[in-house]
Amino acid sequence: MAEATQPIAPEGASARVLVAGATGYAGALAAHLVWQHPKLELAMITARSETGRRLNELYPRYDVDLEIQEPHLAEFDEVEVGIVAYPHGAAAPAVAEMRGRGLMVVDLSADFRFFSLPAYEKAYGPHSEPQLLEGAVYGLPELNRKRVVAGELIANPGCYPTATILGLAPLARRGLLDDVVIDAKSGVSGAGRNKGEATGFVQITENVAAYKPSGHRHRPEISEQLGLLHPEGKAPETLTFVPHLVPLDQGELVTCYVRPTREVDQDELDGMYAEDYSDEPFVKVRDVPPGMRDVRETNQCHVMALAGDDRIVVMSAIDNLWKGASSQAIQNLNLMLGLDETEGLR
Repeated sequence: MAEATQPIAPEGASARVLVAGATGYAGALAAHLVWQHPKLELAMITARSETGRRLNELYPRYDVDLEIQEPHLAEFDEVEVGIVAYPHGAAAPAVAEMRGRGLMVVDLSADFRFFSLPAYEKAYGPHSEPQLLEGAVYGLPELNRKRVVAGELIANPGCYPTATILGLAPLARRGLLDDVVIDAKSGVSGAGRNKGEATGFVQITENVAAYKPSGHRHRPEISEQLGLLHPEGKAPETLTFVPHLVPLDQGELVTCYVRPTREVDQDELDGMYAEDYSDEPFVKVRDVPPGMRDVRETNQCHVMALAGDDRIVVMSAIDNLWKGASSQAIQNLNLMLGLDETEGLR
C-alpha cells in the first residue's frame, strides 16, 4: 500500500483539528471541509469502523488522504479542536474526554443541544455527562453568534431544527407564533450512513413517505429554541412536526404553516425578514419559493415568508449535510477561533 500523504498545514493555520466519527456522512464531510480549509489543519480522523483505511478510499469524492485511526489511539496533545460526529449517547463521553483535555469541541450529535436536562432525557434517555450541559452553546450562529464566539463546547443543531428555526425566528422574536404546523422533507442521507444503507432502493425511489409523525425527537428541540426566542420565553401554543423522506441523497425543505397571534400583512412580514437577515452571510430571503437544489452543497439557507388570510406560510431550504450538519460546524469553528465566519465555506 502506498504511504498516505500527510496534510500540508496551511501557512498560519489557526488550529489543528481532530474529526471523530469520520466514516459517517456528516463526519466525512466535516473532514473534507477541514482538509480544504485555508486556515485549519486536519491532523487526525478517527472512527469505530474502517480503521486502517484512508478516507478517500471510503469516500472517493473527498480527497482526504488520511488514515482512519481507532478512537483510543487518538493523540489529543496533537490537536486543539475536536469535531465529534457520533450518534447521541455515544458522543457525550467523547466530548467529555476532549473537554477534559482542554480541547474546543463542536458536537454534531443531540447530546448538548437542550437547555433543559429533563427535555433531553424525555427525548433521548439518560445523559451520561449532564455537568457539561450548562456550558454548551446552541450552535446556530444567526441566533447565538456572540455566545458561539465565546464558547468552547458548541452543540451543532439538528438539520430539521436549523431549517425550521431560521425560517421562524423573525416571527418568534416578535411573539407572533401561536399554532405552527411544520411539513418537513429530507433526503435519505439524513438518516445516517448505516440507516441510509439499510433503507432499500425500492422503498425510496419514486416514493415520498412520512416517518415518526408523532413523537419525533426534533420537535422538542425546535419548541425549546423557539420559546427561548420569544420575548417572554413562551414556546408556540401548539406545534406539529411531521418529517418526510424523499428520493434524494441530500437536501431539505421545510414548509411551516403559522397561525399568528395577530394579523400580519406582507409588507410587515417582508420588513421583519429583511431586518433580521439582511446582514447574514448565509441566509437569503427569497421572493419565490426556494428548492433543495438551490442550496445543495452550500452553507446557505434560503427562506421565503408569505402572508395569507389566516396563516403565514414560511418555506426554508438547506442542504441537510452542509448547513444542517458539517458546514455549520465549520461556521461555528470559524467564530470560535476568531476567523472570518465565511472562511472555507460557500
